[in-house]
Amino acid sequence: MRRLVLLLVLAVVLAAGLLTARATLSHWYRVWMPAALGRIAFPLRHTDELRAAAQRNHLDPALVAAVIYAESRFDDHVESRQGAVGLMQVLPSTAQEIARQSGGLTFVASDLDTPRVNILYGCYYLRRLLDRYDGSAVEALAAYNAGSANVDAWAGSASHGELTVAQIPFAETRAYVSRVLQMRDIYRHAYGAILGH
Repeated sequence: MRRLVLLLVLAVVLAAGLLTARATLSHWYRVWMPAALGRIAFPLRHTDELRAAAQRNHLDPALVAAVIYAESRFDDHVESRQGAVGLMQVLPSTAQEIARQSGGLTFVASDLDTPRVNILYGCYYLRRLLDRYDGSAVEALAAYNAGSANVDAWAGSASHGELTVAQIPFAETRAYVSRVLQMRDIYRHAYGAILGH
């Protein structure tokens, strides 16, 4: 009986340790670790749609996966308090503007619930931001999170003309940009062959 109780306690401790490790993996995961470990902790769904939208918009698929992870953790049905929806948390107003610019004449806001459309519109928007900020991932990601008006103001006061992560004054946006850049490296390592990187 004692041995059974000891084994049960050991199993509970081990399970708790594994759950804690998985929950905190993004903080201690390093690219020299086995890629399989990254695939356990970090989901990748809608791969075909992700790769197609990234290719169409000349984006790194790992960066797109990282944005999706940071925005929704690959949950198709998440909606923010601000009304952003889906995998890439696209605002319906932003999507309407994208539809107007890209010729999506039949677009309706509920289309954002479709992963393919959401990823395509999110990638289009991310590409537009990268172009606006001369390819600066830091500035584009900051604008994706906090809006272009804020980034324009921050970049105007940045040393050497390009905003760094450390110069982002909003703690939430600074953490977001840092997280996406870290996740991009993790997705490149864990899913490089699948993403075509």
